[in-house]
Parts: sequence; structure tokens; C-alpha cells
Amino acid sequence: MRARIIGTGGYLPPDVMTSEALAERLGVTAEWIVERTGIGARHIAAPDETTSQMATKAARQALLSAGIAAEEIDLIIVGTVTPDSPTPSTAALVQAALGASRACAFDVSAACAGALFGMIVAEQFIKTGLARHALVIGAELLSRSIDWNDRNTAVLFGDGAGAVILAASEDDDGPGILARRLHTDGTLSGILSIPGPGTATSARDPRLVAERLDTIHMQGREVFRSAVRTLTAAAGEVLSEAGITREDVEHVMGHQANLRIIQSVMAHLDLPMERCHINLDRCGNTSAASILLLIDAAARQGKLLAGDHLLCLAAGAGLVWGGLLLRW
Repeated sequence: MRARIIGTGGYLPPDVMTSEALAERLGVTAEWIVERTGIGARHIAAPDETTSQMATKAARQALLSAGIAAEEIDLIIVGTVTPDSPTPSTAALVQAALGASRACAFDVSAACAGALFGMIVAEQFIKTGLARHALVIGAELLSRSIDWNDRNTAVLFGDGAGAVILAASEDDDGPGILARRLHTDGTLSGILSIPGPGTATSARDPRLVAERLDTIHMQGREVFRSAVRTLTAAAGEVLSEAGITREDVEHVMGHQANLRIIQSVMAHLDLPMERCHINLDRCGNTSAASILLLIDAAARQGKLLAGDHLLCLAAGAGLVWGGLLLRW
């Protein structure tokens, strides 16, 4: 049994914040932002918009693309670190909004690798026969977790949601997931985090506001080094597991954290940048949504041909990372 993608979807809020507008706010130049990140613009959710609403819009597109009804979905997984609320899960809210009454639903918290973790978890449900159709969504509304006075993090993130529908396939030589690897190193949890609110720092703790503990805290150099190292290693693992060489990879769908990270990973893999799909120039770092937004855009633009190999790579806070190789 193999899990294959039969539908894709994506959603980006209509409001766009350009790097020119953000640069003026931060007291830097747009050139400074683009040079260090590769980001020229990012989408920002409306004040009354929620993560579950964005996720639902991406999911509806994926259902339409797949040509199936919500009632046919057996499993919904949402990768997010910006849920509507601590409980219920964002996935439960999406299930209700879609009317996917047969589906079990839950969230995974793996930061920027959330969708990658979600796809691999969903694959296990499909391979064991617990699900025939799984909806996996990556959705983040990080604009509300940013310290807009911190130029090191404010320039990076944008809002959005991506979705795929995985279906069971009996064709072991056809399209589907060929290899997968997931990793975690909790000793590096301090290099990228949103410290509160939580049981360690409650919403009533005066430090939460005074020290901006409810915003993203990042040690940029350490994140860069760790991301390049782990993503390069994950790529090697899944290629080895699938028994193919890097020359066989037509498309690299790397997490859109920073253009310099992507370029360094591609150089380590000795692959041309032309094979790597990019959207961070106009979307920023959309965290768990980034890989699925790339896949959706490429599919809708007709760039993915039958038999093409897609190498998906992501790393995020935790530190978590992984790779997934699939045949289109």
C-alpha cells in the first residue's frame, strides 16, 4: 500500500506587506531585508482571520482538486504552532467547517516541519488501512507572534495555509511516497522558540509582556548552521532509502526559511537552484504551510509531470527536521 497525493490547495491572505513598507517601520532599507533573507513581501492575515479559517480555505481547494467530497475524508491532520486556541485542536475546527463527519482530526506541533510530519503520520494511517483518504494541512498565522520591533525576526514571517489530500494506492510502482525520515534534537530547543504562554510561563506572568515571551525568539546563526546541516543529511537519508541519486530529483520543495539556507543546502547537494521551487520572495517564511504551498503552486502551473521525483525538506523549532521523497 502506498500513499499518493491526489489533490492540492493553498490560501494566502489578500493583504500584503512589502519589504519596503516594513523597512521603513524598522529603520532599515528594503535592500537590507532582501539581501539577508530573499524576502520581498509577505501576506498578513486580517485582524478577524484565524488559523482554522485559512486552513479550511486551503482544504476546500484540495478537495475540489481531488474531486472528492469532505465526507470521504477519514483523517485530518493540521500542522501548526499558531492554533486558534489551546483546545480544541485546529483540525477539529476544520473538520466541523468542512462537514467531514467521518474524519478523525488532530494537530501536530512540529513548527516549520509540521506539514512534513503530518504527511508522514498520515501515510502510516493509509499503509495500515486505518484511512483511505487523508487531508494534511500546514497553516500558520505567525504575524501575531512577531515582535514587530525586532528586525531579526519581523522581516521573516508571513501567514498562509497549504493542503494536500493523500489517498491509498495499490500500485507499488506508481506515484506516491517513496521514502521518509524524521528527527528531533531537544537539546537545541533554545535556538528558536515562542516561550509563552504555557505552563512554564502563564498568561498571568508579568514577564510575558515585559520580556515579549509570547513572540518568536531566535538565535539566527545557530538556526542557519543547524538547518543547513540537518536538511542536507535528511536529503541523503531519503535518497538512499529510495535507492535513487540526486540527479534523479526533478523538484526540491525546501522549507522557505531564508534564501541563504536554501542556497547552501542546494550547494551541499550539488543540485542546481533551477530545480528548487521558491515562494519566500513573495510569501516570506510561512512555517508549516511553506512546502504545501510550493506543491500546490507547482501542480496548478503544470510543472509537475507524471513520474517526477519531489524531494521535500523541512526543519523547525524543536529542533525538528526531516525529509520526504515522493513520485508524482
